[in-house]
Amino acid sequence: MKQSEALDILKMGKNVFLTGPAGSGKTYVLNQYIDYLKKNRVAIGITASTGIAATHIGGVTIHSWCGLGIKTTLTEKDIKDITKKSYLKKRVNAAQVLIIDEVSMLSADQFDAIEALCRSFRKKDEPFGGLQVVLSGDFFQLPPISRNDEKADFIYISDAWKHMGLAVCYLDEQYRHEDAELTTILNDIRADRTGEHTRVVLRTCYKRAFADVHEPTKLYTHNADVDRINHEALTKIEGKERSFYMDTTGPQKLIEALVKSCLAPEELILKQNAIVMFVKNNIEGKYVNGTLGRVIDFNDGLPVVETYQGEEVIAFPEKWAIEEEGEVKAHIRQVPLRLAWAITIHKSQGMSLDAAEMDLSKSFEPGMGYVALSRVRSITGLRLMGLNDVALQANESVRKIDEELQNISHEAVEELRAIPARDVQKAQKYFIERVGKTDTTDTKKEKKSTLDTTRELLKKGKTLEYIADKRSLTVETIIKHLEKLKERDSLPDIDYLKPETKLINIVSRQLKEDLDMKLSQLRARVGREHSYNDIRMARLFVD
Repeated sequence: MKQSEALDILKMGKNVFLTGPAGSGKTYVLNQYIDYLKKNRVAIGITASTGIAATHIGGVTIHSWCGLGIKTTLTEKDIKDITKKSYLKKRVNAAQVLIIDEVSMLSADQFDAIEALCRSFRKKDEPFGGLQVVLSGDFFQLPPISRNDEKADFIYISDAWKHMGLAVCYLDEQYRHEDAELTTILNDIRADRTGEHTRVVLRTCYKRAFADVHEPTKLYTHNADVDRINHEALTKIEGKERSFYMDTTGPQKLIEALVKSCLAPEELILKQNAIVMFVKNNIEGKYVNGTLGRVIDFNDGLPVVETYQGEEVIAFPEKWAIEEEGEVKAHIRQVPLRLAWAITIHKSQGMSLDAAEMDLSKSFEPGMGYVALSRVRSITGLRLMGLNDVALQANESVRKIDEELQNISHEAVEELRAIPARDVQKAQKYFIERVGKTDTTDTKKEKKSTLDTTRELLKKGKTLEYIADKRSLTVETIIKHLEKLKERDSLPDIDYLKPETKLINIVSRQLKEDLDMKLSQLRARVGREHSYNDIRMARLFVD
């Protein structure tokens, strides 16, 4: 199916599963549809199964959107408790369309739980409470991660999948991969056509030297290998080690669940020039879960990371929390980084790399090789350290469902082409008239509400630390609220937070020279004895 045909089916308001090989343009189609819905003032729940996937479409995780959290299944009591939360109820009921990207990483149990929550929130017996649901993903990616050694099924096993009347849009054009050899290998894995001809091509990549790449990302199958490689690489760097320890509060079982889900180590050891990866999405958009970079400095004891996109970011500690009815039951706090000379293949899902080194000799699950190989844009960006037979295999049940999905998609194309263009447009217009022109200010109201809450606490003379702790946010985020309030000319009197006059005067002089000076440049001129937060606060008092 072509991208334009998939968009036509989406615009008709059908529940859709958008799928296809890596690089076929699934995210592009989603973004096109999201733009279309926004132009027609349709309220959308934009979500994905992981944080990094969510950022590709400007959304949040489906777990947080519907209140599922870290749970896999829900009891009736769980559903009752979750649907009492007014902010979740408002969010789910406001939406007319729900988008879930990278659905291969959701289990069947999770998918059924999400469907049950939507139905309960919206008090409608239709699947997902009557929402148009758009799923996107590729089942040839690795299956959902199981918990407690129990097998986790793909969502096509779920009851929700069977009852939601899905139209399948299987994209078959290739947009990402730059050479035919890599595309052929990936398609052969999908179709169970690999053989000696596949290995002949891959042998040309064995321990390949890269002329222009200093530090290719290393993808490995096991955490033990990843940890060993990262430890060895860190040891080779000269310089002082800096250790960052995780703070925890709450019952041990909840803490253990948070530690497992957040991916931040309980003890993080860094040095200058360490290669790292962020493991949390930043509210202010400075990084996402999966952003790679290098530690270039330590300021006020905190690592400064230069991302591969050229941005300098201070890695302030972040908080992960489990809440019930607005009350934090447990939380952990840690610098949101982990060493990243090497990462697991599981963690690489969703990435697109110019160059990668990978060892597939210990592949233990069908699909691992496909995921790893599909991360690189070209065969010339692949350095292969090892290979086994499992790496060239795909899950047999996935192969069967994929054939079925292709057949259903072909039927959908034939049906679409049989409908006169005028009737397609009428159906699309009817759907927009039914769900469009809704109040799309919910997000703005939420942002305004969070600013107003901070504003009210400021008016009461509360400290930044008090406000941050009260709201389960960081001090850095609260300062950002102050900056936004100042932009809107609604900042209350905060003279009680005023830093020393000398610092304000220095910052004022520097900003007169360059009003758009970056914070890192400003600090370099003002002096490193002043923290970034001190400088940001001083900047608030500069007219």
